[in-house]
Amino acid sequence: MTYDSAQALSERYGPSYRWFVTITGMVGVVSMVLAMTTVNVAVPDVMGAFGIGQDKAQWMSSAYMATMTAGMLINAWISGVLGERRTFVGALFFFSIGALLGGSAPTEDALIFARVLQGFSAGVAQPLVMAIIFSVFPAERRGMAMGVFGLGVVFAPAIGPTLGGLMIEYFSWRYVFFISLPFCVIAAVLGLLFMPTRPLPKEIPPFDWLGFGLLCTALFGLMTGIADGQREGWASDAIVLRLCVGATATIAFIFWELYTPRAMLDIRIFGNIEFSAAALIAFIFGAGMMGSTYVMPVFVQTIIGFTPLLAGLMMMPAGLMLAVIFPLAGRMSDAIPASSMIIAGLLLFAIGFALMCMADVDTTFWTLVGMVMVSRLGLGLINPSLNASSLKAVPADKVRQASGIANFMRQLGGAFGINLMVAFFEIRTRFHAEALTATQDWGNATTQRLLGMVEQLMQRAGLPLQQQKAGAHEYLGAMLQAKAQMLAFSDTFIVVGVVALLALVPAAMLSRSQRRGRGFSVLGKVAR
Repeated sequence: MTYDSAQALSERYGPSYRWFVTITGMVGVVSMVLAMTTVNVAVPDVMGAFGIGQDKAQWMSSAYMATMTAGMLINAWISGVLGERRTFVGALFFFSIGALLGGSAPTEDALIFARVLQGFSAGVAQPLVMAIIFSVFPAERRGMAMGVFGLGVVFAPAIGPTLGGLMIEYFSWRYVFFISLPFCVIAAVLGLLFMPTRPLPKEIPPFDWLGFGLLCTALFGLMTGIADGQREGWASDAIVLRLCVGATATIAFIFWELYTPRAMLDIRIFGNIEFSAAALIAFIFGAGMMGSTYVMPVFVQTIIGFTPLLAGLMMMPAGLMLAVIFPLAGRMSDAIPASSMIIAGLLLFAIGFALMCMADVDTTFWTLVGMVMVSRLGLGLINPSLNASSLKAVPADKVRQASGIANFMRQLGGAFGINLMVAFFEIRTRFHAEALTATQDWGNATTQRLLGMVEQLMQRAGLPLQQQKAGAHEYLGAMLQAKAQMLAFSDTFIVVGVVALLALVPAAMLSRSQRRGRGFSVLGKVAR
């Protein structure tokens, strides 16, 4: 049996091979990134279909992000055992199974399982594609190749919510999960032709299974504890147990990674202050990027009354702007200090959410588009400079590990960002609902006048007296709940903006470290 290495395939197809394998990988990655973002516009429909709240529905996104994080860490081991072709095609196969299960899920638990399967498959495939594209291009063209890869990854989220809105508008929310299937089939066929392969190893290489298990336990304990805390009670035995198990597993994971010679994550690299600051910003960046991508479509559908299609179209201009901003920001980061770009991006991101907290039921479509674009412009300035800073901060022999850890922190931030935003939203909704309800007593003349007007409308409609009073109170309850949710969304947007401002602290540390590094470099040149 013959095995097609990258070199053999390159000789067979000539210089065009590098573009064949790039297109192959890009089609696969685009299908997975589409699946990550299209479901956000379907959240209200899923909540209605299964009769669940935000705390359950948000697992469609956060479970995907969390298992994607775990998949990234096991990617190198799986591809080392199976080879690139088997790993790529296998990941697409299981991703497609997850899509089919999600689109036909009879319960919310089956839907969450499908997203877990999809997220893990995406985590395995994406670093593999990036590594292959990087390896087949010559050194002088790798920057351009990574730019093409990044453009594809950014373009998919730009059109994802709109495609999801179209599926819901004309078919059903279930079809949102089927969007990626044609791309998966095309990518799998191309993968069988152009992805390199190798013989299976005679001995399976070792892997840090204990570390991987501790990480998964930590993610499960902390994320389920945060997600279910509001519903089950933060002081309940189940929630306290999950949070304690998650925290204990996190501490154990850190100590184990410091001890084991086969560590998945080189924890010691965080001893570099400049890299630690960049990694913390990466975590906040991931939380802001994915958390806002989740919460904004939900806000405009539940509060303002947008259709899923209109919610997707609202996100599209900002996504297309990001596709233009990323390469421009990359060129700017070569001339402007990375820390300055990051600080400017964080300020713009915070301003965008300060504007969002003023949005209400009367806010127009294009006003919302402008608000989203301000925050996305901030993210566009942050990302290229952040990537450069995290890699420049470490020695050359640590660049590969630093890149993996930076991606890990970004994905981890995305998973926890969605989780924490929804938990905070649920807490604030309950707080505002109770506060508003407390004002609805017999001495509230405005409430009495409203109830009287609603009862009159129902009387004219021919309803009996008992139904008039019950209907008026039900209408009042719905109004109070809607107002509580709007105030809770406003609080959530404020907190996101504040967190972005808090990220200015590590950004300032990064700036100070970089200035010190440049000062030492200049002194060294003068001394020479």
